[in-house]
Amino acid sequence: MPPDAAPARPFPYEGVWRFTAPAVDASVPQARHAVRDLLRRQGVPVHDDLIQGLLLIVSELVTNAVKHAALLSPQVAVEVAIGAEWIRVSVEDNHPYRPKALETDYGQTGGRGLLLVREITCEAGGACDVEQTASGGKIIWVALPLAPVPGAVTSPRQAL
Repeated sequence: MPPDAAPARPFPYEGVWRFTAPAVDASVPQARHAVRDLLRRQGVPVHDDLIQGLLLIVSELVTNAVKHAALLSPQVAVEVAIGAEWIRVSVEDNHPYRPKALETDYGQTGGRGLLLVREITCEAGGACDVEQTASGGKIIWVALPLAPVPGAVTSPRQAL
């Protein structure tokens, strides 16, 4: 960078926001609404399809934490990190179980949430994974590009 050039400034919508909620069913729509309202309030330049996919991902991840981790994790944390080109959403709980996306079984009425998360992420050209926390819990995260990725069907990192 030339000595007289000003450092690049972040876009006004960039930042990291984190909130916690009790691991109860009512937290699912509350988390979805909180993320939607955050995107609007920050003026994130995101297309409607991405918003809908992201909100579905938030619903699925928080639902999984509520249904499967509440016994060991009475609170779940949702974090939204917005950068110039990506949005990353993560859900953290204190349960050590590392979930896996199940295969499609149309005879089941449930159990396909992570498969859906993985498919939405892949279609958007994003990435998703599960990481262990220092305390033995887990963070499930999804990162999606703010701008549509032409022809996106695969991603370099799809661990779910």
